[in-house]
Amino acid sequence: MTSPLENAALDLASAMAGLDLKGRIALIEATVPGRLVFTTSLGIEDQALTHAVAMQKGRTEIVTLDTGRLYPETYDTWSETESAYGIRIRAYAPEREAEERFVAESGINGFRHSVAARQACCGFRKVEPLGRALDGAAGWLTGLRAGQSANRADTPLAEADAARGLIKINPLADWSRADVERFVSDNYVPYNVLHDRGFPSIGCAPCTRAIRIGEDERAGRWWWEQTSKKECGLHVHAAEESVAPGQEAAAFETTPPSNALEMAR
Repeated sequence: MTSPLENAALDLASAMAGLDLKGRIALIEATVPGRLVFTTSLGIEDQALTHAVAMQKGRTEIVTLDTGRLYPETYDTWSETESAYGIRIRAYAPEREAEERFVAESGINGFRHSVAARQACCGFRKVEPLGRALDGAAGWLTGLRAGQSANRADTPLAEADAARGLIKINPLADWSRADVERFVSDNYVPYNVLHDRGFPSIGCAPCTRAIRIGEDERAGRWWWEQTSKKECGLHVHAAEESVAPGQEAAAFETTPPSNALEMAR
């Protein structure tokens, strides 16, 4: 038997299927009661969603997780976006004591020592701040797309997040990368210039590189890890079973591949 939350998510996903992005945002705001939170990473998908949400001028809050290790270009995109739409994107930062303790014990780049260490770093820089950002929310909007990686292939338009007690809404789940790029171009949406340098997915600076031709969009995230799953913990509810403490990197590649300017389409 499905729960009321699951039924609501299924109904919302079904209703969203035939709508354009503007219609989807309007529907979400009209049918999901309570606090709506959109968490943006300032990547190209999230920039498309920011445009739609900002133009709606509704009640959806736009927030971001400022890990303290983002690319300068990401902060530039943040500033440009606020200026373009006349908005403020609320930042949630890591707890100071957790960050200081991790750096003191593991070193400034201690996340590269093992998968467990990287997950711990993502934990205090992203997962814990996300919990604060979503506290009391009824709906959580994300820029997830099914085409981003094999691990996200089953991403629905809306789903019940029982652990957080809300509906997780992915308005771009059925969009292709080309759909996103076309929308951004047609609507003059500001975007991170790193996307033009071979970075389809952009996270923390030490943990993201440009991808090679033929790699999936998230191959540049934590590329040294010997696992096909590329998630920080924001979109999973439990630790990945395929990784374990002490799993060392085969090699640390600190520069983008030579074909970095050729971004996978």
